[in-house]
Amino acid sequence: MNYVLRNFRLGLRTAVQHLTDDPILLALQISRRLPDSIVGPFAKSIRAVSGGETVLAPSLVSFMHLGEHEEVERRIELALERGMSPVQAARLADFAVCINRLDLADRALELCDSSDAASAAKARRLWHAGDLTAAVAAISGQSRRQRNLRTRLGGELAVLKGAVPSLPRQSFSPLPNKVLHLITNSLPHTGSGYAQRTHSMLLAQRDQGWEVHAVTRLGYPVQVGKFFAKPQDVVDGITYQRLIPSVLGSSLAERLQQQAEELLRIAMAFRPSVLHTTTHFVNGIVVKAVAEALGIPWVYEVRGQLADTWASTRSSSALASEKYQLFKRAEAMVMLSADVVVTLGQEMRSKIVAEGVSARRVIIAPNAVGGDYERVPMGMAQARLELGLDTEAFFVGTVSSLVDYEGIDDLIRAFDLLAADHPALHLLIVGDGVSLPGLRAQALRSPWNTRIVFTGRVQRSRAIRYHQALDVFVVPRKNMAVTRSVTPLKPVEAMASSKPVLASRLPALEEILEDQKSGLLFEASDIHDLASKLEILIRSSGLRNEIGVEARTRVLATRTWKKNANVIGDAYAMISEKIK
Repeated sequence: MNYVLRNFRLGLRTAVQHLTDDPILLALQISRRLPDSIVGPFAKSIRAVSGGETVLAPSLVSFMHLGEHEEVERRIELALERGMSPVQAARLADFAVCINRLDLADRALELCDSSDAASAAKARRLWHAGDLTAAVAAISGQSRRQRNLRTRLGGELAVLKGAVPSLPRQSFSPLPNKVLHLITNSLPHTGSGYAQRTHSMLLAQRDQGWEVHAVTRLGYPVQVGKFFAKPQDVVDGITYQRLIPSVLGSSLAERLQQQAEELLRIAMAFRPSVLHTTTHFVNGIVVKAVAEALGIPWVYEVRGQLADTWASTRSSSALASEKYQLFKRAEAMVMLSADVVVTLGQEMRSKIVAEGVSARRVIIAPNAVGGDYERVPMGMAQARLELGLDTEAFFVGTVSSLVDYEGIDDLIRAFDLLAADHPALHLLIVGDGVSLPGLRAQALRSPWNTRIVFTGRVQRSRAIRYHQALDVFVVPRKNMAVTRSVTPLKPVEAMASSKPVLASRLPALEEILEDQKSGLLFEASDIHDLASKLEILIRSSGLRNEIGVEARTRVLATRTWKKNANVIGDAYAMISEKIK
């Protein structure tokens, strides 16, 4: 059990660092990670005793946990009008940054002095907006807290500007048909679409004859609160090895050097013939260093446009920011360095080629299905009985990560437009994410709130049942750079479950389904078009069945993990042949 003590030491150090670097953000992250059955009632109690003007941290954190950002804004504005001490102003500036109200943060910072707290708050505001060099320069103090914050931000900036791990060349003899994966997170500790895709691909590669081994990023999963995590987990016969040191480097550059050295040690023992990693670019620069030390090829899998994902939570000015430009350049450099780049669809492939990567080196392995999704789907009534859902209701909804660009708020508004005319209509929202508190608050304001169901995060084995329980699966993504390019996994699983999918008309989603045949499209963010198309499906069981059958047929013909494993396996063979 020595590893548990090590985990707790690492977790404690991580918590102390976050407490020093950004205490407000740490409090919010803790509130989101703890069960809502515990935090929710506590937050409501704090709200109940909070006066109409108080801006004490527990009150504001409670409002934010409950998704009531407008109330946080109102209280900050009132406090700014009344005036406050420099220390209070610095704290409110941090809260304003957390709710993405940089204008309020700037007004609060005008009331600050030259204290360490003020310079740290200013640095966090600049960093949030992507002004990285200015953020580091803003940390002027020499206290331990200031030095630590300067080291952290300066280290991240150094990596974005090109700092990479350095490893000596090794005497190495790879073994055929062995692939070592470096990944960001994994089952059983993370159940995201990223982790699901990784696991499905590893299973398919193993079935194809590859010996696979996966290593997660340095510090995971302890740094996300899994203090009892073992040094490795075996899930369905797939080994996930953890890199959990007793002490982490003080800067990102130092930690990536640690990670590269640890990955090299594992690779020397495992003796892979190819290395494979995924976005974002920090994984790529570590694997590149290890591959060059061993003299073997490596693959970079682009699963998202992460610079665009970051920008999607900020104003349009983020696209011109220093962080966005450095992030894009870093991703491009990694893609250009890899022997093969794998991605999810044609739209993403076009963007990669536009960065200068040879089209011959970019292959597509789309989000796909396997296992239970390839089997005949369970009947809707039986799935609902297992889940405790009303078998007589008409359920529309989604299974998704709950973030702003997914557009679940639009789906709730469209539901409100239809609910009065369709008494059996219910809305089912399966998943978790930073938008969940706000969506719950929005649903409570609906006159039909008793017909809106939030499940929160569900186990992987249960997710398929929610697909099967729905009458219509909706993908209401907003029109943004990231959503135009990145194809999600969950609608593919819904199609494999023979469900009619109603989705925003975006290039990435048009790659998944064909309008009027294997799905139905509506104009992104057009609530009335969404409601209109949804009503067409509500009123026509024949159309729902026809689209669902066609959707499943197409997915099973073109989007399976087995097909992806064949495509990637051929790429491995091609690049391995070049080094013989």
